[in-house]
Amino acid sequence: MSYQREYGLAPDGICGPETLRSLYFLSSRVSGGSPHAIREEELVRRSGPKLSGKRIIIDPGRGGADHGLITQGPAGPISEGDVLWDLASRLEGRMSAIGMETFLSRPANRSPSDAERAATANAVGADLMISLRCETQASPSANGVASFHFGNSHGSVSTIGRNLADFIQREVVARTGLRDCRTHGRTWDLLRLTRMPTVQVDIGYITNPHDREMLVSTQTRDAIAEGILAAVKRLYLLGKNDRPTGTFTFAELLAHELSVERASRLGGS
Repeated sequence: MSYQREYGLAPDGICGPETLRSLYFLSSRVSGGSPHAIREEELVRRSGPKLSGKRIIIDPGRGGADHGLITQGPAGPISEGDVLWDLASRLEGRMSAIGMETFLSRPANRSPSDAERAATANAVGADLMISLRCETQASPSANGVASFHFGNSHGSVSTIGRNLADFIQREVVARTGLRDCRTHGRTWDLLRLTRMPTVQVDIGYITNPHDREMLVSTQTRDAIAEGILAAVKRLYLLGKNDRPTGTFTFAELLAHELSVERASRLGGS
């Protein structure tokens, strides 16, 4: 029954259709030398270091009438949903400039469930999914950024999701100075139901004065967007031609993409 509780199922101790369905999704998330983990890592290796052509789903939290908390920004009132939509747009713009195929999980006027967001990502056939969320807490002292990948207490984990979460966490902390709340494995619908490695980034606590001041700043959102892009690049570099955390600039990313493209053309001629 502990398995059923962890996966949000009715803890009745019966291995019925819902439990069997969750086991099916679990089978594609195990690590430690499992066939799927090896295939997942091999797909990253085979796809090469070039970001151009890779499909990414960007998932801005909230949406539609669900604005979340509203606070005062430099240009007037700004909601949690506005912050996330703006960040998603900045990330999408940078990824598109690199040559990646980018998709948003929702239009601006809708707030789908996490299961619906996962279904959209699966329908697109994305290589990765990155979800952007803000945190809230009754205590205003709670602060910091955290990243989440699929993983449970039984040792099942998305290895590529964990690697990407680690890269994103380190890059965002280095570029913003936000408190490091580290990376964690979870079995949330968004992480469990997607067929591709998925990371949810909680970019800060909108209920904390310091985090809120940071998040309403466009400079911070630019830094987070560039940090996430650099993290995706580092995932595919596999340690080759890498840069120290927090130093990979957008200009360097563009230059590296061009050099990989030139090398590819020369190799094919």
